[in-house]
Amino acid sequence: MTTAESGLASALVDAILAQDVTRAVALLHPDVSFRAMTPNRFWEAEGAAGVEAIFREWFEDPDEEIHGVEATEPVAIVETMRVGWLVRISDADGPHVFEQQAYVTERDGQIDWMRVMCSGWIPLTESSP
Repeated sequence: MTTAESGLASALVDAILAQDVTRAVALLHPDVSFRAMTPNRFWEAEGAAGVEAIFREWFEDPDEEIHGVEATEPVAIVETMRVGWLVRISDADGPHVFEQQAYVTERDGQIDWMRVMCSGWIPLTESSP
């Protein structure tokens, strides 16, 4: 993993932490290959515009309130970088958290391959941290 790749992956997480979809998408190669798995759906996009639509759906749901997004520790796996984020969110059912882990590679200074796994919503109780 090169420093450029590590910096690119970190920049993606920074954009997600800021909930800045436009900045996150600007880091993607126009021909990015994207797949994600959440508990109820598989997501797939070829190209940055398709990923933008997915990110907007994830982060701009009017029925949910995002209270915070925190980075998890990045890890290099040969030529792939694993990065992640923990989201604190609430809806009509109360507070929840979920974590997403993304595996990314880069080409020409942009992310050209991205796979995301989501833990699913985990309800918070009064004794939760």
